Amino acid sequence: MTLFKSKWNKLLNRAENPAETLDYSYEKQLELLQNVKRGVADVVTAKKRLELQAGKLEASVPKLESQAREALGANREDLARMALERKTGAQAQLQDLDRQVDELNQQQQKLEANEKALSTRIETFRSQKEVMKAQYSAAEASVRIGEASTGIGDQMSDAGAAIQRAQEKTEEMQARASAMDELIESGTLEDYTAGGETQLDRELAQLTSQSKVDDELAKMKAELGTGSGSGSEQKEISQ
Repeated sequence: MTLFKSKWNKLLNRAENPAETLDYSYEKQLELLQNVKRGVADVVTAKKRLELQAGKLEASVPKLESQAREALGANREDLARMALERKTGAQAQLQDLDRQVDELNQQQQKLEANEKALSTRIETFRSQKEVMKAQYSAAEASVRIGEASTGIGDQMSDAGAAIQRAQEKTEEMQARASAMDELIESGTLEDYTAGGETQLDRELAQLTSQSKVDDELAKMKAELGTGSGSGSEQKEISQ
């Protein structure tokens, strides 16, 4: 399990884009801020509801007291007692409502303070996020430029390998062309592009040319026979 977790974390680190992570964290903080704002609105709504209820009860207190006085004036002590009991109940409810309103006021102040502090932190985080994203982009660009310059990047490695393969094939083709020229010159292979001549044709032509040279040389010797003879006599005298 430890090995699996370590490899999984390594894969996550490779796949994680810091810019996307920062943006996601910022969005989550904004959602939290919206939840706090909704909480403040709910507290204020509840407080207003209690205040309206307290206002009605407060307005009923003097009315109940007036009704009790009227009942006593009419010698209806039972009605006066009932009105006073309702008045007492209303006053007790008012005290409880006032306590609840005070608690809601405290909650509202606390939530508003939290909202203000959270807004400040989120704004600070937003500024830091943009700076960090810019720094990461610059660092990433520097790495890519460095990899491209040194040839250690994936794309440049592929390009370098392609150049190396092209050079090897070019050298191989050049060596083969040189070997073909050598074989053609030695007569091992026939060049069928040379006007349809074969090796035999070339050798016969060479013999014919040599025969012509020999005939012409003999003719020249015949024409210069006297000169050649005197030369022989001089050679014998000198011997």
